[in-house]
Amino acid sequence: MSYELIKTPSLIKMSQEFAIGSKVRVVALPPYVKTAEPMPMLRPPDVIHIGEEGIVLDRRPGGYWGIRFTKGAFLLDSQYIESIDKPTESDSK
Repeated sequence: MSYELIKTPSLIKMSQEFAIGSKVRVVALPPYVKTAEPMPMLRPPDVIHIGEEGIVLDRRPGGYWGIRFTKGAFLLDSQYIESIDKPTESDSK
């Protein structure tokens, strides 16, 4: 029996990388959000809003990113955020 990895656009986007300290924007809301604390707690998704901007704090296990927003730091998967930092000319060379 053989298994093959099926790549879908959502799976590819989930592996997106962000630089620590870069700015990101919320593009979709998850069913709930986790706080970025040593013992994460679940919060309703309305603590953040679509279009809200935050700063990437760190990368967490399970593909989550710690992001600082105005109402606190939360853990989000990369499928819910996009980078808003523009690459500089030195980055593209």
